[in-house]
Parts: sequence; C-alpha cells; structure tokens
Amino acid sequence: MTDISYREITRNGLWDNNPALVQLLGLCPLLAVTASVVNALGLGLATLAVLVGSNAVVSLIRHRVTNAVRIPAFVMIIATFTTCTELLMKAYTYELYQILGIFIPLIVTNCTILGRAEAFASKHSLAPAIADGALMGLGFAAVLLMLGAIREAVGSGTLFAHMDLIFGPAAANWKIELFAPGYSFLVFVLPPGAFLVTGLLIAGKNAIDARIKRRRDALKTRPVKGAKRVRTTGVIQ
Repeated sequence: MTDISYREITRNGLWDNNPALVQLLGLCPLLAVTASVVNALGLGLATLAVLVGSNAVVSLIRHRVTNAVRIPAFVMIIATFTTCTELLMKAYTYELYQILGIFIPLIVTNCTILGRAEAFASKHSLAPAIADGALMGLGFAAVLLMLGAIREAVGSGTLFAHMDLIFGPAAANWKIELFAPGYSFLVFVLPPGAFLVTGLLIAGKNAIDARIKRRRDALKTRPVKGAKRVRTTGVIQ
C-alpha cells in the first residue's frame, strides 16, 4: 500500500484527476442524460453510491482475491451495488428511474468505477478507499450537474424543473423560469449540445490549469528583493 494524503485524494477526485474532465470516463451517460439538473443529479447520486460501496468492499477483500479472479470479482461487486441502487430508485424515485432508463443498469460498465477499484481500492485500506470513491463520485456528479444546469438553462430556459422526482412534492415549486414560456434552444437539449458544453468545460479547466502553472512558474523565477547575504566556504588565499 502506498501512502497518500486525504488532501491529494480530494484534489485528484475534484480537479486534477476528475473522471469526466481529465480521464474522460463515463462519457456515454454523461452526454446522454444531462438535459436537466434533476436527471444529472439522479445519475450522479447513483454513480456516487456505487463508487463508494464497491471501493469499500474491494478494499476489504483485497488480500483474499487472487489475480486469476480479480477483475471478475470486482465486476460482480460493482454489479451487486448497481442492482441495489436500481432497486432503491424503483422503490422511491420510480418516475426518475424510468426517465434515466438503461443508464442506471449501465453503471456496471462505467470505466470510472472499475478503474478506481483496480487502481486504488485494491491497493489501499478501507478509509482511503471510501474517501477516493466519495471524492471521485462527487467530481463526476459535479460535472454532471454543471452540464445539466447549463443545458437546461440554455436549452429549455428553466432551472431545477421537476426536482420533486427526487425530493418529493415539497420541491415542486423549485422551478425557476429564466426566459418567457415556450422558449427552447433545441441544440442544447439534444446530444450535440452535450458535446459542445462538455468541450467548453474541458477547455475552461485546461485554461485555469495553465494560468495556475504560469503563476507558479513566475513565483519560482521572481528575484528576491533586498540585500542578500553571501556566504563563502573554503580557504581564501
């Protein structure tokens, strides 16, 4: 097991190694269901639950699984948590489950989840594995929510529509009308809008990273002001 700090886990999950913007994993559901905030939130929470659960179990059995059955065992664990999540959604958020459709069962094939199980959870103890799953899941869910918010706002002219599908009748009035009734920008509602917004988010992250790097480089090369003390060693003849 390699040593890793929780600060590094947090930075990797939310920014440096974000599964959606850096690793570019799970793009199929990312692009398909993010036409609204409620859809994005539903898939994000489902993926987060599977990531945390599978990482925890993989970490617990990491010393008891041989290399011969390593990947099949991980897939079975992920499939188990995906099935549990699917059943919970059927029981408590059935309408949202119907809207998300096949993309809930397809969480099993999300490369982010299997990748974290193999690359991290199988090499670390329980607490770091859970933290990695939670932060990677939150990073993925954050990108989903940004996509959903932008696409819903620009494409449909609303925000937080149909949030009662997750939070119940109390959330029925959360809808915000940004434009006049009947407004629609079809490109952003359809998959091409998802590709466009995802590309802009990736470009924005890369621009921020480049700016941070330039600032760090400038601080390293900036001359120190004021008097300098010169120390000599050796024998002067």
